[in-house]
Amino acid sequence: MATSAAPIILDAPAADFRLLATDGRTYTLNDVAGEKGTVIVFICNHCPYVKAVIDRLVADARLLMAEGVGFAAVCSNDAMAYPEDSFANMKHFAKAHALPFPYLHDETQAAARAYGAACTPDFFGYDRDRKLKYRGRLDEGRTNPPAPGARRELVEAMRAIAATGRAPADQIPSIGCSIKWKATQG
Repeated sequence: MATSAAPIILDAPAADFRLLATDGRTYTLNDVAGEKGTVIVFICNHCPYVKAVIDRLVADARLLMAEGVGFAAVCSNDAMAYPEDSFANMKHFAKAHALPFPYLHDETQAAARAYGAACTPDFFGYDRDRKLKYRGRLDEGRTNPPAPGARRELVEAMRAIAATGRAPADQIPSIGCSIKWKATQG
């Protein structure tokens, strides 16, 4: 069932993290932050929404990274309940899609909780001071490609944030599969 991102709280600070990536390194927010802004996106391997956008997401991430915007993806799903989202499968996913950014494993789900992530994909765009400015979608595509000539909403937003420090007022929340939370411990 599709879930949409929670409403945005602009200017909320980015939460720090220390997470293992598919490349074997451990990253913090400082390691992935860009000079002109940062995007943290929550994804997973099995979600049909992520599978549908991953190639466009990679292309847009490459473009933004070349313009000084840091980028990282985080998988927070319960891998015991969803084995396709295991760390080993994250490594395969990262390689298969030539991810140009760190793909981070949030095994404890602490990062997802700190960010308020709700779905996959769920985009958080920060300015150079690491204040939240964008909580929208990649583009209008969902499980199908967007219409020809559709706006590249994440790219447009992050370019505006990098140039002016302000995000577009009109932000359409991302829609995707819900984060697969672990059962709470009694």
